[in-house]
Amino acid sequence: MTDAAIELPQAELPQAPGIFTETRTGRDLMGVVDLRIMAARSDARGALQFATHLGCMALTGVLVWLALPYWPLLIPAMALHGATLVTMFAPMHECTHRTAFASPRLNDAVGWIAGLFSFYNSTFYRYYHSWHHRYTQDPARDPELMYPRASTRARYLREISSIGFWHRRAMDYGKLALGAWRLPFLPESARRKVQLSVAIQLLIYIAAAVAAVMGFTAPLYFFFLPSLLAMPLMRAYLVAEHTLCSNDQNFLTNTRTTLTIFPVRLLMWNMPFHAEHHLFPSVPFHRLPALHDQIGDRFAHVAPGYAATNRKVWDALG
Repeated sequence: MTDAAIELPQAELPQAPGIFTETRTGRDLMGVVDLRIMAARSDARGALQFATHLGCMALTGVLVWLALPYWPLLIPAMALHGATLVTMFAPMHECTHRTAFASPRLNDAVGWIAGLFSFYNSTFYRYYHSWHHRYTQDPARDPELMYPRASTRARYLREISSIGFWHRRAMDYGKLALGAWRLPFLPESARRKVQLSVAIQLLIYIAAAVAAVMGFTAPLYFFFLPSLLAMPLMRAYLVAEHTLCSNDQNFLTNTRTTLTIFPVRLLMWNMPFHAEHHLFPSVPFHRLPALHDQIGDRFAHVAPGYAATNRKVWDALG
């Protein structure tokens, strides 16, 4: 990488087979961006952003509560609330980079909680995502390509529907909790802590589901159903990050930045500036808009919005 992707101890960084020999275009920008300023992390900025996200979740939760007696209003209220839940993916992602906060302990704690809300496990994701940054768009080594991106409209619809996501969560996290999944990016030294972390998370979900079945319906209306309704929005967001970008190590062409409205930037912690993030992953979320202003014109893929990008993907698959 041009910049530290995710800070893992060297002993915990399994090496991929083969050697990268590709030139990573974008290195010239190392002399343009002052990382002494741009990479500065802040507990205060992280706490403010996380509190704002939680505030949005509380506000939409109140809307669900008010709509409970009225089914025509309940579904849109739950979908809106679900958007604040599934976008907890963003702080989880930021915390695995150790850039949400200056404190490593805060990054670990908030990352795990955010992952719980968004159906991601931050302990596992940190290893998974480290290789994604090291081998972005490499079909043989990028973990995000373990499940190939949609190559037909039918597969695209399956991904957007989130059926594939929920199937992978049930199967993959079940195998991780049982310690039955060997992965090239997950070192032996980390397998037990990942297994324990995933098992605890699954037990919390099971306990919440049992409570809903026993008549305590809060988990159903304020967590499970909203997440089901909103997850397709999250899948459409993620489609835009790399689909139809170059399958190489050119960081000016293999990732897309998407210019979008303020609420999306807020809930996604500025991750729509995704090309900037991939080129300089140690830059925290609150510095990404300034980084985009500085180098955004260097990237090949800067989209006008997520609807436009998904239409482009759909047309390309036709």
